[in-house]
Order: sequence, then C-alpha cells, then structure tokens
Amino acid sequence: MFDEAPSDAWAIRFGDGAPAEADRLGRFFAHRSVRRFTPDPVPEALVRALIGAAQSAATSSNLQLWSVVTVQEASRRKRMAELCAGQGHVEGAAWFLAFVADHYRLRHALAGTQDEPDALGTTEMFTVSAIDAALAAERLVCAAESVGLGICYIGAMRNDPVGVAELLGLPHGTIGLFGLCLGWPDETKPAEIKPRLLPDEVWHRETYRTGSVAEYDERMAAFYESQGMDASIPWSRRSGRRTQHRGVGSRHAWGAILRERGFCTGDEEP
Repeated sequence: MFDEAPSDAWAIRFGDGAPAEADRLGRFFAHRSVRRFTPDPVPEALVRALIGAAQSAATSSNLQLWSVVTVQEASRRKRMAELCAGQGHVEGAAWFLAFVADHYRLRHALAGTQDEPDALGTTEMFTVSAIDAALAAERLVCAAESVGLGICYIGAMRNDPVGVAELLGLPHGTIGLFGLCLGWPDETKPAEIKPRLLPDEVWHRETYRTGSVAEYDERMAAFYESQGMDASIPWSRRSGRRTQHRGVGSRHAWGAILRERGFCTGDEEP
C-alpha cells in the first residue's frame, strides 16, 4: 500500500497528467484514509517520535495551544468508539490519538502571576488552537505515512464533546477537536486514493474567481460506482446535504459548548 508512483497517484487523484515536478514530492499524492489495520503493534518509541514530529509543526507565536491524548485501554477505547458513531476502526487501530484545543496549560502556567491572558477567551485564540492542532496532526500523519503507517482522521469525535471531555478527563479550557486512528494498514483490504478537485479549482491567482465542479462530479461518480455507492447522487449534492443541519447533527450546538468549556467568551473590546 502507498506504493504508487507519484505520477500514477496524481492521475488517480486528479484525473490528468502530473506536473513535471510531481515526482520530487514522493508519497504525498498517495495519501488515503485507512480503516482496516493489521493486529501488529506500533512501538511506543515510534509513537513518541511521531509526537515529536507533530510538535515540530509551525505553531502561532510558539503558544502551542494544543495537546494530544492517547486512548489505549480496551474498555476506554470501546467507549471512545461509541462516542465516535460506533466506527469499528476506532477500536481496531493500534493507537487512537485525540487532538485537543488546550488553553488550560497556559492559564495554569500563569496562575498567580500578574500576566493575566485576558484575550485567551477570544474566538481568535480558539482559532489559533484549532489551526495549531490541525498543523501538528498533519505533520504527524506525513511522518507516519513515510514509514508505512496508515491513518484515519475521526471528525465524529465532535459528536459528543461533553462525553469525550469526561472520558479524557479534560479540564475547563480544553476541548476535543478530532481523533486519529494509527496502525499498519491491512493490505488484504486496501484503501483507495480518493479523487479531489482539480488544483485549478482551488488555486486562485491574485483574486478569487468562480468556477464549476461539473468535471469533479463526473470523476466522483466513477469513484462512487467503484465503491458500490449510488453514483446517481453527485459529489456536489452529497456535500450540500452534509452541510445542512441534518448533516451536522448534534454538532450544531458547538457554539454553546465552546463557551461552556471556556472558549470564545471574550470577543468584546476592552
């Protein structure tokens, strides 16, 4: 798995010929979400190194407003899977990592000092936390894939943020953002490279321009058919449904939950 030549992975991803420089970028085009893992363990020393890779990502003003909690004990992993819509790979992966927006650490470090972080409760600072966590996670993922590991991000960890906070023992000023399954891919059940929009649909030169996703809808229809899915519903409509309230589900309440957890409470000017 992950052994496609860069130009071949590009063709699968975008449906056209790779640019001349694509071969220099190695494995990046071959990323895919892995949901079937072997039972082989991933050594803790390797995970520690991957955490170090995550910490080597860029972080705004060196604030490092994120943390990661691993969940390994069987009953606790089972509970995490239940909180994440019952996804089997949450239980089946060698490691499960929960990435957390973390304002508690800095507040705790400054407790009793004259340096009150009175802007930490702003939406800007929550945004910093979320961006930093995502940058760190993706740096970890790139490092993991470079040694043959597979991953799957778990957005469903946001379905029940209160339940996740209770399971992980998260203090006030922290909240779980997303999970990450990590393990050795089961090559008898290979994951496929999923097509993406053409680069020119997301790359705007100088100013934003309107475009069309019709070409992508056609490519995704072929992918849906190959996966045994209903190819008559195009990507654009599927995406529209996912961005309706029924698609968001319980996550529509995140604004209130963020404020309860100590985020986005201080946007008023001093």
